[in-house]
Amino acid sequence: MLNGCLADTEYLEVTARSGHRYGVWVTTPPGYAESSDPLPLIYVVDGNFAVGLTAPLIVTQADPYLTVAPYIQVSIGYAAEEAEQWAQLRNRDLVPPGEPVSEQMLKTLEGARDSGAMTQEHMDAYLAHLADTHADVFLSFLAEELHPLLQTKVRVSDSGHGLFGYSYGGLFTLYAWLQETSPFATFGAGSPGVAATDSQVFPLIAALPEHGPDAASRRLHVTLNEAELFGAIPIYREIGRNLLTVIEDLDTQGRAGDVTRALLHETHLTGLQASFLSYLKTCHTRSGSVRGDDERE
Repeated sequence: MLNGCLADTEYLEVTARSGHRYGVWVTTPPGYAESSDPLPLIYVVDGNFAVGLTAPLIVTQADPYLTVAPYIQVSIGYAAEEAEQWAQLRNRDLVPPGEPVSEQMLKTLEGARDSGAMTQEHMDAYLAHLADTHADVFLSFLAEELHPLLQTKVRVSDSGHGLFGYSYGGLFTLYAWLQETSPFATFGAGSPGVAATDSQVFPLIAALPEHGPDAASRRLHVTLNEAELFGAIPIYREIGRNLLTVIEDLDTQGRAGDVTRALLHETHLTGLQASFLSYLKTCHTRSGSVRGDDERE
């Protein structure tokens, strides 16, 4: 488990009201110690896997060719022995309550088991967590418990905070955006794992309130990888098709102006870092500008 191996990163463990314990990596940007300015926090889920790929990108704030604004990264994962089960536990925390398990997802898991890539025990645990999902509880932990705690530990601005996730983490970020949850202002959903055509996100989109002219802008940036959409793996193609339906439904609901999107030259495995960088360059710029829809990288 990474805890002291990343530059300018403090590791702490936090027990939520739910009783679950989380590992949290707080990475400060170049020049943080010499400044007194408060900064927005960017929360990144799947910390056990994602922190090593995303936290080093904090140096992009110093890249003269980019306009990435200063931020503090907060990566959230699992602590102690649970860190080894992060791939299963994330299903509990990142998937919306009542999210169905698609037939294609079952076929994918069975195929992994039959090929030896996953044991029956691992598959059973994976499905057990998918049968009892609590993204609502985890979202409340981030907004109502972790954020106030971090306000006592680092210099936190009053606004401009972000949330990023990939795969099921991207599904979680999309769910959080649909909940219109504070304190987040921008949301990065990388290849969101909308694996079922009857996903809970669709009724949430249909129930979105009318977006009046005075409503605060809450930017959602969505990425998808070419290999997912055009490749030979059925589960990724299904996720790609469902994501396109999500975009169409949001357009129908009049939310096109709140959503940017990018098609990346990546696979599902290599896309996490590229998706996070796309989110930073689109949603966290010094000028406050946002790059146009249908970006292709």
